[in-house]
Amino acid sequence: MPQDTVPTISTTSGPEEDTLVHTEPPAEPEEEITDAPEDNTEPEPTGKPTPPADWPDAEYCGPGTTNVYTPKTQGKKYHKGVGPVLSNYNGTSRTAKSTFTSEVTGEVGVSYTSGLTVGVNVMLAKLEGKFDVNLSAKLGNTIAVNTPAKKTTNAKYGVYRLKHTGVSYKMYSNCTTSPKKTITSYSPYRVGWYLWEE
Repeated sequence: MPQDTVPTISTTSGPEEDTLVHTEPPAEPEEEITDAPEDNTEPEPTGKPTPPADWPDAEYCGPGTTNVYTPKTQGKKYHKGVGPVLSNYNGTSRTAKSTFTSEVTGEVGVSYTSGLTVGVNVMLAKLEGKFDVNLSAKLGNTIAVNTPAKKTTNAKYGVYRLKHTGVSYKMYSNCTTSPKKTITSYSPYRVGWYLWEE
């Protein structure tokens, strides 16, 4: 077999975006959030409850404390790399096939700022319902692409994550709330390759 060709391996990659070759590495999120533990502290209620004018028809706050998360915005999608960037230089005078294989396996987590009063699964369910997305992903993949003559194809395997914001707080039985906190989260919605040539 000639040195400048590689056997074609079918890709188990997903959407067309995985095989789109870019001219530069993927953009990194403007802020990096580490996986944050849930904030289980009980903040003090704020303000005094105002008795409703028409008590029988008023909204019932319920007994005990209710944790609330309301999704607000869906931002850009980001590619978060898992493992090293793989590169293949084609030093020949014709196009050659480059095959990249991910060496990582496992499931992908969610990153969010502190102050979330509900469980992560509740937050994900509310985001999926509001924005009609499926926020889960598993790792493990191979892809084959053409590398033009005298070019380098770079491949970064990872997770495409969506940025969301929402508001989280506690509603107390006396109709007061804890301070409302804006939560920024990055949730996985699929895995794949980000490719670029140099």
